Amino acid sequence: MTGRTSLRLNNDLPVAEYVDLVVAAEALGFDQVWVSDDLFLRSAPVMVTAAATRTSRIGLGIGIMNPYSVHPAELAMLAATLQEVSGGRFLLGLAAGAEEFLGWAGIPRPLPLTRTREAVRAVRALSRGDRPSDVAGAGAGWTPEAHLRFPLGAPAPVYVGAMSPKMLQMSGAEAEGVLPLLYPPEHFPVARDLVHAGACDAGRDPAEVDVAAAFWVSVDGDGARAERALAAKIAYYGASFSPYLLSRAGLAVEDFADIQAALSAGEPEQATDLVTPEMLRLGIAGDADEVVRRCRWLQEQGATHLSFGPPLGPDPVAAVTVLGEQVLPRL
Repeated sequence: MTGRTSLRLNNDLPVAEYVDLVVAAEALGFDQVWVSDDLFLRSAPVMVTAAATRTSRIGLGIGIMNPYSVHPAELAMLAATLQEVSGGRFLLGLAAGAEEFLGWAGIPRPLPLTRTREAVRAVRALSRGDRPSDVAGAGAGWTPEAHLRFPLGAPAPVYVGAMSPKMLQMSGAEAEGVLPLLYPPEHFPVARDLVHAGACDAGRDPAEVDVAAAFWVSVDGDGARAERALAAKIAYYGASFSPYLLSRAGLAVEDFADIQAALSAGEPEQATDLVTPEMLRLGIAGDADEVVRRCRWLQEQGATHLSFGPPLGPDPVAAVTVLGEQVLPRL
């Protein structure tokens, strides 16, 4: 495998299981492991801290955090501290967050593009030891007293989680990396070109921006089991999918209405049953051969960072081993 590889995990995993997966990923040669910070699940910063104490090489990312539930000042504090804890291996993923999930806590999400750009600029300034009050476009309300008051190492790279065309272009202009969620994986060339256009417009070299081909995968020797695990994940996150990306896959948010109703009624198995074959094509499900086939296509399109996302498989531990031993060596 040439290029960069990463795993993306959800923060619904028990901490011990997550740490074991990170340890396994490091041993298998993955370059990064990301964990989500979805509301009302486990705290991603705590999970990353636990993983940092058991690993020595692998990059540890949170993908993603948002500037609505956590202020950019605290995001910068967290990033700089996790850089210290991890020995410079931390990666900060930022995005506007899912409006549906933020709504559960009564948190409004106005101006998602502007607020995300402001957060990226403010966090980068603070992480360098600068003051956001001196940085154009870092948001309002910062005073000269707003700066980090402890010794700083190298700033953590900032990745933006992006789906819409404007957010992808902004990511190319502002961030070190981009986590464009690919529903389906074949959306990669479009997302990559939007990121590169944003970088060029900002006078940056597109090659300096790490554009991950971030897709969902479920691998298992039993294809039906693999599809069932992916269907459960699609059912849970269906309401938060980007209408733009769904439309490119011939789907709409409304197609997930019955699934959401089943989840709200406390019927997750019924919700999973309602996931259609068209919805399953939003990710990759099957055995190692199928995963390799789809990943080779991404490489042919220029992907240099393959990012394998949840559920990984019906047995995540076994799936990580399959990906590391049977997929990566063939790519």
